[in-house]
Amino acid sequence: MKVIYDPATDVMRIVFREAIAEDYSEDRPGVKVDYDLEDKIIAIEIQNASNLVDDPRTLNHEVLE
Repeated sequence: MKVIYDPATDVMRIVFREAIAEDYSEDRPGVKVDYDLEDKIIAIEIQNASNLVDDPRTLNHEVLE
């Protein structure tokens, strides 16, 4: 998984795995979910990220066991 933030476009993309997007949904304006051929999520894109997340330039990663 990787998180990409582009401050020039203010777009954050969370990529869960590399695959070709066959479909997408946009249940809320500015938030797009990409799906593969088997309807599994491959990525989430957030437009205007600085308005929707606390700090798109900071990433905290935590694994609960």
